[in-house]
Amino acid sequence: MSEQKPPRYTSYNQPAGGWGAAGATAKVLLQQSVVGKGSKALLAMNQPDGFKCPSCAFPDADHRRKFEFCENGAKALAWEATEHRVTRELFAEHTVSELMEQSDYWLEMQGRLTEPMRYDAASDHYVPCTWDEAFSLIGQHLRALDHPDQAEFYTSGRTPNEAAFLYSIFVREFGTNNFPDCSNMCHEPTSRGLPPVIGVGKGTIVLDDFEHAEAIFVMGQNTGTNSPRMMGNLVEARKRGIPIVAVNPMPERALIRFTEPQDIVQMATLGSTEITSEFVHIRIGGDLAFIKGIMKVMFEREAQGESVLDHAFLAEHTLGLDALREDVMAQDWDEIVRVSGIAEVQIRRCADIYIRSQATVICYGMGLTQHQYGSRLLQQVANLLLLRGNFGKRGAGIGPIRGHSNVQGDRTVGIDEKPKPAYLDRVREVFGFDPPRANGHHVVESIQAMLDGQAKVFIGLGGNFIHAVPDTLRAYEAMQRLELTVGIATKLNRGHLVHGRDALILPVVARSEWIRTPAGEQFVTIEDAMSNVSASRGVLEPVSEHVLPEVEIVCRMAMATLPDSRVDWASCMHDYAPIRELIAAVYPEIYAGFNERIQQPHGFHLDIAPRRRVWPTDTGKANILVMPGLEVNDIVDDPDMLRLATVRSHDQYNTTIYSYSDRYRGVYNDRNVVFMNIEDRLARGLVKEARVSLETIAGDGVVRRIEGLTVLDYPMPRGALAGYYPELNPLLPLDYHDRISGTPAAKSIPVRVRAMAEVP
Repeated sequence: MSEQKPPRYTSYNQPAGGWGAAGATAKVLLQQSVVGKGSKALLAMNQPDGFKCPSCAFPDADHRRKFEFCENGAKALAWEATEHRVTRELFAEHTVSELMEQSDYWLEMQGRLTEPMRYDAASDHYVPCTWDEAFSLIGQHLRALDHPDQAEFYTSGRTPNEAAFLYSIFVREFGTNNFPDCSNMCHEPTSRGLPPVIGVGKGTIVLDDFEHAEAIFVMGQNTGTNSPRMMGNLVEARKRGIPIVAVNPMPERALIRFTEPQDIVQMATLGSTEITSEFVHIRIGGDLAFIKGIMKVMFEREAQGESVLDHAFLAEHTLGLDALREDVMAQDWDEIVRVSGIAEVQIRRCADIYIRSQATVICYGMGLTQHQYGSRLLQQVANLLLLRGNFGKRGAGIGPIRGHSNVQGDRTVGIDEKPKPAYLDRVREVFGFDPPRANGHHVVESIQAMLDGQAKVFIGLGGNFIHAVPDTLRAYEAMQRLELTVGIATKLNRGHLVHGRDALILPVVARSEWIRTPAGEQFVTIEDAMSNVSASRGVLEPVSEHVLPEVEIVCRMAMATLPDSRVDWASCMHDYAPIRELIAAVYPEIYAGFNERIQQPHGFHLDIAPRRRVWPTDTGKANILVMPGLEVNDIVDDPDMLRLATVRSHDQYNTTIYSYSDRYRGVYNDRNVVFMNIEDRLARGLVKEARVSLETIAGDGVVRRIEGLTVLDYPMPRGALAGYYPELNPLLPLDYHDRISGTPAAKSIPVRVRAMAEVP
C-alpha cells in the first residue's frame, strides 16, 4: 500500500478539539475497519462497567457524561481493536531484515499479533511456536544465567496492577531488582524528586480541585495532545473566570483556544473557549529561572511589609524557608530574565496571579521532567506551592500529568528498581523468600549493562523499548548483544526486530478485550494519575484464541523459571481476586480490603498523606530544598548551540504513530521536520523549508547526526528547536540524563544545525 503522500506545511488557526477532533475520530475508526464495534467499545471506555482507556492516565470524570473519551483515546482504541491481523503468513513472507526496512507506522498498521512466534536465525524469519515451547525457552535462558542480575525485566505502563504485582514478585524471587520501566523515561523525577520534599512521589490533586482552584498553572505540558480529557477541566475553569497560566516553549493550539466536543452548543455554533489568560513563552530550560522570579517577587513584597506567604502553614508544616529566601533573593533580575527568556514585567504579572489566588494547582509534564536536573526542578515547583500553603486544601496542589495508563499503578505495586526496605520486609513476610536488597537497573543502566556484556536476557512486558529509549543506534547494538529478547505485546513494533540471538514475540489480550478463564470472567485494576484505583473490564472478543492475558503469561514464566518457587502461581493464573488479596497483604496501609473496595462503581482513592498535611519525610515535615543557580542543564560553551526538545505530534501516542500528520502544528505527511525560530533560521543563512542536519554536541567522541530534516518556521523562543520523538532519539546521548532519576534529558539536547551542503 502507498504509505505516504507528499509533505505539506501550513498553519492551523482553528480552535483545537471541536469538529476537527470528531472528524479525526471517525476517520481512524474507518481506517481500522472498526466503525461498528469501535463505536460500541467507545461507549464502554472509562465507564464503571467498562474498560480503562489504553492511552493516557488522566482520571475519569464523575460519569455524568455519556462519552468519556477523547480523540487520542479513540485512536488508541481503534489501533488495538483493528480488524488487521499479523499472522504467521506475514512472517513467512518477510525476513526480519526486510521488516527492518519498513517504517514504525507500517509495522503498526499490519495489525494485531495473533500467536506466539520464535526467531529462527537460520532463515532470518519468525516462525510459529507453542506457548509451552515459549515458556520453556524463557525458563532455560533464565536458569542458565550466572547471576540473576544478568536479566533485565522491562514494564510498560499499559500493564495492569495484577500483572505488574506478580511480575515484581516473580523477578524478586528470581533474585534481581532490575526493573527498567517506562516511567524511567518520563515522570521518574516525580517519583524521586518529590519524596524528599513532601514525602510522596505522586501528585496531590484530584479532579475536584480543578473545580475549586482560583488559579491553574500548566507548565511544560501539551494538554490538548497528551491528555485531552483534561481540556474539559480547563474549559470549565475559564468559564468561571479562573486564570490559567501556560508555560511552554511551543504555543500549543489547545492551550490557546479549544472547542469542547461534548459541548453541543459550542459544536453547533462553531464556538470555542480561550484557554490561556497568560502564555509564558519560556526558553528551553528557563523554568527554574521563571519559578525563582515568582518567588523573588514574593520575598521582595514580604520585605516591603506585605504579607504574601502563608506564615502559619510554613511555621507548622515546613523546614528550610530561610535558606530558600537567601538563595532566591541572591538571584539577579537580569539573569532571571536572560535565562528564562521572559520579561520581568510578565514574571511579575504571573506572580500577582499566584499571590491573589487562595488555592492554586500547578500541573506539569515532561517539559519539566526531561532535563539534567529535572528532579531538583520539581522540588522548586513544590517549594513555590508550599510558600502559600497550597497543599492539603481544596483547589490546590501539585499535579504531574502522567502519560501511559497505569504507569503510576505499576510503581505503586512494586515495579521499582530501588525498593524500600519496608516493602522488601513485607514481601518476605507474605511470600516466604528473602528478596534481593541491592538496587537494580533503570533504563539507562540496563542499556549500559547490555553494552558492557553484563546483561544477557531482556523481557519486555509491553512497550516498544528500543524506540522509547535514548541513543537509538547504541541501543540497537546493546539489544543485539543479548542471548534472549522477549517482547510481550499487542502489535508488531521495532523492538521485535532488534533482538537477541534467541527471540520471542508473545501476543496478549488487549485492554478493551474480555478476560475469560476457567475461573470465570476476570477484571483488572488501573491506577490513574491522581491515585484513583478502578476496575477495567474489556468488552470485545479477544483477537485470537492464541493470545493470553498478561497475568497468565507472568505466572507461566515464573513456573517455567522457578520450579521450587514459594509462590502458588497456579492459584493466581485464572482467578485474580487472590492476587488482589496478596497486594493488600504487601501494602496494607493503602490496599487493605482491596477486593471489597474495588466493587464500588468508581473504585477508590489511595491515601496521599500531603492531602491531609501529613508529611512522610525523614523530618516529618515538608522540606524546602534549595537548588542553587538558575540552570536546569549543564552549560554548553558553543556559540552555535541550540537546545532541541523532542516532542510528540498530535497524531501519535508515545512511540505509536497514528499518521504522518500533526494537525495542530500544520504539518501533513511528514515527520522529518525541525521547528525553528525564523530569526535563528535567518541568522544561519537558511532558506524557508531548507533541508538540514542536526548534530549533537557531546564530549564522548560519538558522532550523532540526523540528516534530511526540513526546517519549519514556528514561534519557538530564540535558541530553541523542536522535532519529533522517536525519530530524533538518536541525537540523545545515553549519558545525558538526570542523575537523581536517570531520566534522559530529551527536552534540552544541545545540537548544531547545518545546511545539508555543509555536512562533511
